[in-house]
Amino acid sequence: MNRRDNGEYREPADRSYTRIALSWSRRRLPEVDPGKDIMEKIPIRVSTGLESFDSVIDGLRIGDNVVWQVDYIADYRSFVTPFVQRALSENRMVVYLCFAQHEPLLDEDERVTVYHLDASSGFESFSSEVYSIAAREGEGVFYVFDSLSDLLSAWATDLMIGNFFRIICPYLYQLNTVAYFALVRENHSFRTVARIRETTQVLLDVYNADNKIYVHPLKVKGRHLPTMFLPHLKRGDSFSPVTRSVDTGRLLHYFSGKGLDSATRNLDYWDRLFIHVEELLHRTIHREEKRNLLDHLCEIMIGREERIRSLARKHLTLEDLLNIKARLIGTGYIGGKAVGMMIARNMLLQDRSFDWHNCLEPHDSFFIGSDVFYTYIVENGWWKLRMDQKTREGYFEVAKVLREKMLDGRFPEEIEEQFWRVIEYFGQSPIIVRSSSLLEDAFGNAFAGKYESIFCVNQGTPEERYRQFREAIRRVYASTLNEDALAYRLQRGLEKHDEQMALLVQRVSGSYRKDCFFPDLAGVGLSYNTFVWKKEMDPRAGMLRLVLGLGTRAVNRVENDYPRIVPLDVPLLRPHSGENDLRRYSQHDVDVLNISRNEFETIPAADVLSEDMNIRSELVGVRDYESEEQLKERGRGGQRKWILTFDGLLSENPFPQVMQKMLKTLERKYSYPVDIEFTVNFTRGDSFQINLVQCRPLQTRGEGKGIQVVIPSDVPESQILFQSEGNFMGGSLVQPVKRLVYVDSEEYSRLSLSEKYDIARLIGRLNRISRREECPAILLGPGRWGTTTPSLGVPVRFAEINQFVALVEIAYMTGSLMPELSFGTHFFQDLVETDIFYVALFPEREEFLFNVGLIGKGENRLPLLLPECGRYEKTVFVRDVDAENFLLMADIVSRKVLCYTFPKSGG
Repeated sequence: MNRRDNGEYREPADRSYTRIALSWSRRRLPEVDPGKDIMEKIPIRVSTGLESFDSVIDGLRIGDNVVWQVDYIADYRSFVTPFVQRALSENRMVVYLCFAQHEPLLDEDERVTVYHLDASSGFESFSSEVYSIAAREGEGVFYVFDSLSDLLSAWATDLMIGNFFRIICPYLYQLNTVAYFALVRENHSFRTVARIRETTQVLLDVYNADNKIYVHPLKVKGRHLPTMFLPHLKRGDSFSPVTRSVDTGRLLHYFSGKGLDSATRNLDYWDRLFIHVEELLHRTIHREEKRNLLDHLCEIMIGREERIRSLARKHLTLEDLLNIKARLIGTGYIGGKAVGMMIARNMLLQDRSFDWHNCLEPHDSFFIGSDVFYTYIVENGWWKLRMDQKTREGYFEVAKVLREKMLDGRFPEEIEEQFWRVIEYFGQSPIIVRSSSLLEDAFGNAFAGKYESIFCVNQGTPEERYRQFREAIRRVYASTLNEDALAYRLQRGLEKHDEQMALLVQRVSGSYRKDCFFPDLAGVGLSYNTFVWKKEMDPRAGMLRLVLGLGTRAVNRVENDYPRIVPLDVPLLRPHSGENDLRRYSQHDVDVLNISRNEFETIPAADVLSEDMNIRSELVGVRDYESEEQLKERGRGGQRKWILTFDGLLSENPFPQVMQKMLKTLERKYSYPVDIEFTVNFTRGDSFQINLVQCRPLQTRGEGKGIQVVIPSDVPESQILFQSEGNFMGGSLVQPVKRLVYVDSEEYSRLSLSEKYDIARLIGRLNRISRREECPAILLGPGRWGTTTPSLGVPVRFAEINQFVALVEIAYMTGSLMPELSFGTHFFQDLVETDIFYVALFPEREEFLFNVGLIGKGENRLPLLLPECGRYEKTVFVRDVDAENFLLMADIVSRKVLCYTFPKSGG
């Protein structure tokens, strides 16, 4: 046979075969509603290779997909052989897709092209490969597929076999092929067989009874003969119908009694597997058998990354996985975020050095399996768009189309029924639908903030709550195709990987307070703190990023608001000092869920700290007597004002010690630094419970990658672009620089709102032509990069700055353009994973120096690089410095950073 293994290609000796002319281009195929013919075809009759059987079903037609339900693979082979022999005798192109464990269906023959496929690579990879083979081979090909039932060993679910068939069958029909498939009887649920019956053109039952073969046609689309749908006995190469009612009734009764009972047959293979595991646990089984079962369930539920699977095998039990299954909607993986949460909780509960059982809030989360994501795409006929989006040309452009479609698709009825189960369980308790994709929260790929998580305040009638929940699921699914996520995957070489979206549905942790619902505290915890601003601080002690209310303000960069940064070795130490800094660099607003308006809301912290909100103000804040005095002078006395510092919590409560123990316990068990998200609710007195919402490996550069950097102290000021102490993230480094991109603050502040967005898009275009390997560039500008408020900085998306080697945020005291040291946010994770150095410059500080004149000494190349953007040359200055020996240096020990130029003779 002509073999094509792992993409290798060899032309067969003779590729002559009959082509069927098509009246439409195969390059641009229309979208297909699975199971429906896209246009009327002129029926062209072909043979099964068995003339007597051709008479039974009036032959095959070009476009037919033929599914054989068999008891034994040998019976399927007996029908495949004459089909292929006849096709070859007519000089047709024959392709055999081989992926199963059973014996090959065809003998060696150089006229047959064979593809060896790996189903364990996952549903999308496997389906995409088959789809690509069909596209490459073109029209008029005759296909033989191994038994589809063998895919259960790789995918563990009937649902995905049905999805595969609904993708491939209509596509092969478009290409005017004839294809043979097999199902082993009684291995699949009624629902899966029904989906295949709806989609295929020909469905045939083959029974082997007392060494006699019977064929019972169940569906033959577009053909009808008087005895076609009766059982037919095979004698040699001839087929005769069983016409006597007595014989037919006895035979069909015998056939119907051979399989599993109907209740079990109605279950997906996935459900039958877990029923089997549960039955085994009710009796004594060997440790080895238990370990093998655990390994298998981890393979089909946890994921493909071995390091995460290894942690799961160590810290999850069979009982844990059965409990997950009991709360799982659909089938498939539960995704990275859900896995991280479950593993971390068990790591703590198994730690006997501390009473974590009383400290941790219990969880009652639901999981929506990754297979539901693909089923949603297949159900709505979007698989061709999915394949087009995977191409280089369609990667971003087709994504826009598919993303919009995914916001308004339909789900299968059985999935919608399970969604109702979630709504009925949680009642009117607020919930959050969180992304939990296959690649998310893994070692090396955090995907921090790349996909949406949607709060459902969950108020109103059951129907209203259901619609809100379904809309949240659609939005998270659609977020897999947002530009930042696509750019992140592309930059990290993940654009071809399966990225199924599982979902984690969690009860929002918190309490009802008047019309609002929120937790006392929330935040981010990191077991390793590279943002140390004093030499005596220990980065290994870890840190927290702490807020009042929902944790959204801890994980995102929020305009004009600052969470409390808590170094866990010295919890009361702040990056800033002085009363004005204390007030300015604190949290001013709180994110809550408004129950009466059924929406997410941001309210002033002063409202939350009022007595009727039941907040322990002395733990989270200090009185702002200066502001109270000013109000009194204006005739508005009697109103208490607070500054959110969390000093009481950090000095009079064991909270910081408990959080540090949690982080270090998880780090030890992960054998890797970790990043967690959590909420805190006070119970009575100083007691509290922590809800561990998320845990993932923390990407960090550590203490400078082992580099010893000596910052020169004798550089003339005229050669220094900028210097500072502290306020940088990225470890020690020595980075040559070839390009400077600078946004002038005064010119930027004069621009209209739309022009400020123009600047963001302009930066994105410079980003695309400043490839960091060939042209390492520094981006400097006012305020915050990536803000959503243009008055506070340039509103770029992360995909528009991901090629720069360093970002510089410059504070300007005359306005609101202030950097935010965002260590611990999703923005910071992006910087770390993309290996971008970050520094904030504050002009009022003694150690500050920024020589903007050094930028202006050279030519502004913006009009040359982007002529259409020349009108912004006063706002954006692009200077190439590759001939001037520019260096960016940072030393994490001395906390100094310096960017300067030096003569070549001094290099």
